[in-house]
Amino acid sequence: MGTKRTAHIISHTHWDREWYLPYEKHHVRLVKLVDTLLDKMDQDPNYRSFFLDGQTIILEDYLQVRPDQKDRLTKFIQDGRILIGPWYILQDAFLTSGEANVRNMQIGHQDAKKYGDVSKIGYFPDTFGLVGQTPQLMQQSGITNALFGRGVKPTGFNNTVSDGDYESSFSELLWEGPDGSQVLGILFANWYSNGNEIPVDREEAKAYWERKLADAEKYASTGELLFMNGCDHQPVQLDLPEAIQIARELYPDTTFVHSNFIDYLQAVQRSLKHELSTVKGELRSQRTDGWSTLVNTASARVYLKQMNQVGQAMLEKVAEPLAAFAHVLEVGEKYPHHLFTYAWKTLMQNHPHDSICGCSVDEVHREMVTRFEKSRHVAESIVDDSKRAIAEAIDTSSFAKAGENALPVVVFNTTGWERTGVVSIELDALRLYFRDGYTLEEASSFAKAADLSGRTLVDELGNVVACTIEDLGLQFGYDLPDDKFRQPYMSRKVKLTFEAENVPALGLKTYAWVKREEKIVDSSLFAGDRVLENESLKVEIADNGSFTLTDKKNGRVYRDLGVYENTGDIGNEYMYKQPDGEAPLTTHGLPAQIRMLKDTSYQAAIEIVHDWEIPASANELLEEEQRDLIYYPHRKAQRSTRMVPMQIRTIVSLSRGGNGVEIEASFNNQAKDHRLRMLFPTDLNTQVHRVDSMFEIPQRDNTPSAEWENPSNTQHQQAFIDVSEAEAGLVVANLGLNEYEVLQDGRNTIAVTLLRAVGELGDWGLFPTPEAQCLGEHTVRMAIIPYNGEGEQYGAYEQAYQFQIPWTLCQTGIHNGRIAPTYAPFRWEGDKIAFSSMKMNEGTGDLLLRWYNMSSQNTELKLNSNIPLYSFYKSTIMEVNGPSIETDAEGQMSLPTGPCEIVTIGIQQ
Repeated sequence: MGTKRTAHIISHTHWDREWYLPYEKHHVRLVKLVDTLLDKMDQDPNYRSFFLDGQTIILEDYLQVRPDQKDRLTKFIQDGRILIGPWYILQDAFLTSGEANVRNMQIGHQDAKKYGDVSKIGYFPDTFGLVGQTPQLMQQSGITNALFGRGVKPTGFNNTVSDGDYESSFSELLWEGPDGSQVLGILFANWYSNGNEIPVDREEAKAYWERKLADAEKYASTGELLFMNGCDHQPVQLDLPEAIQIARELYPDTTFVHSNFIDYLQAVQRSLKHELSTVKGELRSQRTDGWSTLVNTASARVYLKQMNQVGQAMLEKVAEPLAAFAHVLEVGEKYPHHLFTYAWKTLMQNHPHDSICGCSVDEVHREMVTRFEKSRHVAESIVDDSKRAIAEAIDTSSFAKAGENALPVVVFNTTGWERTGVVSIELDALRLYFRDGYTLEEASSFAKAADLSGRTLVDELGNVVACTIEDLGLQFGYDLPDDKFRQPYMSRKVKLTFEAENVPALGLKTYAWVKREEKIVDSSLFAGDRVLENESLKVEIADNGSFTLTDKKNGRVYRDLGVYENTGDIGNEYMYKQPDGEAPLTTHGLPAQIRMLKDTSYQAAIEIVHDWEIPASANELLEEEQRDLIYYPHRKAQRSTRMVPMQIRTIVSLSRGGNGVEIEASFNNQAKDHRLRMLFPTDLNTQVHRVDSMFEIPQRDNTPSAEWENPSNTQHQQAFIDVSEAEAGLVVANLGLNEYEVLQDGRNTIAVTLLRAVGELGDWGLFPTPEAQCLGEHTVRMAIIPYNGEGEQYGAYEQAYQFQIPWTLCQTGIHNGRIAPTYAPFRWEGDKIAFSSMKMNEGTGDLLLRWYNMSSQNTELKLNSNIPLYSFYKSTIMEVNGPSIETDAEGQMSLPTGPCEIVTIGIQQ
């Protein structure tokens, strides 16, 4: 490479907010670190630069304890000596939603701009793999680079021929997303600590730099060499200026600079001479031995992933669209930006890799549960305010003619597609306020005596809707008015359950429970004691509790679905390791108790109970191997001979209008050191499958690469996995079950992990985590959606995305209003396009809607509005005002949409 080279030394600390210590113990160390940094920068102008780990939450955490230091901190940021942003936190990629990543970038920019410039650095130092859409997300954020530590294996300078998409000739590469977006990728080939603790002693410095310069040159394509002066929770190296001066004296042919990422990237761009490898799509370390990919963090502490799925869905798919709906119709309070920012920040504090991945000590994950609940409670409060405001603006006066004492019910569909499904609402059939003079005894007596007979549910046209009514009896309740003291009452509550049909996308449909003597003709979805059937599907339950699914649209039959598999796990929170030679246990040969659970005209369900026994734990050798820090692939522990009961209660249900079968499984885990999965053999002939990821449905190989040695080939998913051949396909959707595997068993079986129970953190020492054994009650939910094959899968994907999103219902009264009983503010269409979000922008007051193209073909997005608008424009994920979009005579906007493109439309009112 010659002697002309520059050593760029970039000072930083990689700050896991919580990991092997609880948050506050790391927090105390952070305060000390930043105090030291500010003092050093005050005292020594030669200490030029420090990168604050790409996450603005460090500023928030520090100033929470040291608000008196804000001016000093701000000065160094504005002087360009401390570089901040672009993220709010450094999040895990595969376990956080696309919209959560967008909010992370937006909030990181907003917070950074309060202090100074935002670092336009795509920083992913220790992210456990990277999603394929990262280059497009970076480009839409005004960032042209990505710096990362995992996901690609470079071949090194002496081997400049790349042998596939997962390899790079150098530590510098071009990374291309599925839409064609490219960024300059910088792989920390020698990790993000390769310039840590530089010696000032001349002899030590000479040995240090001999080794470090050679290591960097092994992978670098230019003479611009990167040395990261820092590591996890690394204190500031106070004698760095002296260490750099020693290095200059020892190596006069090398330029040593205390650099920053901006200067380094510019130098690399100027110096590029070699043709860089182009790496495409996901970076999942597939060209490795598979033992250190950390993919099994997708199944560590599954309860956290389930809470995260609920939290994300409530914010981005329910609260934001409902609040935007209420805002643009001017029917409620203004869009609560402040509450959304608080709720998103609280949720995102659980999104760093050591947090959401479930690979920290128990104290960390206990605090996460509280954060999940706090964020969800804010989201639920916004939803309650928004849905009531919208409901009060609906014209429900026509229901007064449908029957006496009409009680209207509004069903909100906040998904991007028209929706049919079974919904439930707890309704106050009678409400008696104490303010009206009722004593507690009188209110209770009147409520209990209320006659609820002779009532039925009707739609806005007066058609009777099949409905199940459960009398919940007397209940206490209260209102919290904006202008009065709390208003307690006693009520007579009922639970209504029914199938809401064809509720418009991002819209609502109104029903009413009325006093009217009219019965609907009962029918059943049972075609036998163990057979469920509707127009599209047939489900038959076998003696062992598995089921056969027939897709009546194409005649395809899927057999042995829903068998449970249990294996030992002698690994840790990071990685799964099955004991050598162990044969998996399954329920295939275990008779189950099977009974009819629900039989209505709109939904039927069967309960399946397995009384199973599994080993209580690993044997004693595991504890010895853990104490001895035996690397988990080399462990020899086996499972205990002592058995414990595991009863699994499975509910398989089918609705009248359903295109899929829903599964709910509940169990009380009393075993340790094991993994539980559910198996879905597809018997489909294919070498590849598709899986939901961030703004993308990438295709992955069923068989791992030749370098892969790990017997397990588990991988990440978000909403679903899809295995298909030309004429048929099977989608398995989930709620917060982020790990799956396509088994090499001759049947292309989809295995979904329901629980993984382990007893240690893993990584660099022994950190016992007894709560990672996940003892206690668990409930999981999935949906099995068959389809006709190529071209039809996008309809199945829509169903899988809708499965992620809860229905929202609201009781209201009889009143006039300017919204029709069936209404949506927008109508859109687009072949193979998925809807992602609807929200307001705080700075402009504009409405922003986002979609993405699920396919690799061009398509077109069309949008009509039912509310008064000024104009449409094309924006980015950063919600900047972009090119105007013309509309036709009917006010319809049409926009060509490229392959895998993420499209954001701004609307000015």
